[in-house]
Amino acid sequence: MRYGFVRRYVVTDASVHDSQVLGALLDVDNPDDRIWADSADYAEVREAVLEWMGFESHIHERAYRHHPLTKEQQATNRQRSQTRAKVEHVFGCCVTEMGGKLVRSIGQLRAQANLGLKNLTYNLKRFVFLQTQSVQTAVRAE
Repeated sequence: MRYGFVRRYVVTDASVHDSQVLGALLDVDNPDDRIWADSADYAEVREAVLEWMGFESHIHERAYRHHPLTKEQQATNRQRSQTRAKVEHVFGCCVTEMGGKLVRSIGQLRAQANLGLKNLTYNLKRFVFLQTQSVQTAVRAE
C-alpha cells in the first residue's frame, strides 16, 4: 500500500461476484498482513478464515435490514475508507485516462491481456510519479 502499485489482479466473467475471488488475490508473501475491502466481501466465515490464515481484516462492516450499523461501526468504516480510497485511484485512472473499464474483446485470454496491459501502464505511470517526487524532494533539500 505504501507505493500504490498493482501487484495482483484476477479477470473473471461479469457473472462472477468480486467477493468470490478474494482468496485468489491474497498474497501470503506480502509482509503487510492487512486486508482492505468493501462491505460486499464481509462475511463472518470469511473473517474467521482470514484470521486463521494470519491476515488482519479491515473489511467494511455492512448493515442489514432492521440492523443498522452502530456509530462505532460507522466511524470504523469511515476510517477504513481513507485507506481504501487509494485503491480506488487505480480504477479512476483506468476510467479517465485509459479508455474506461469496459473491455471489448472476445475471450477471457484477450481480456486478461487487455487488463494486464492497463495495470502495467498504471504501474509505470506510478513509478514515474514516485521517481519525480523523490527527485523534487532531493532538489528542495539542497
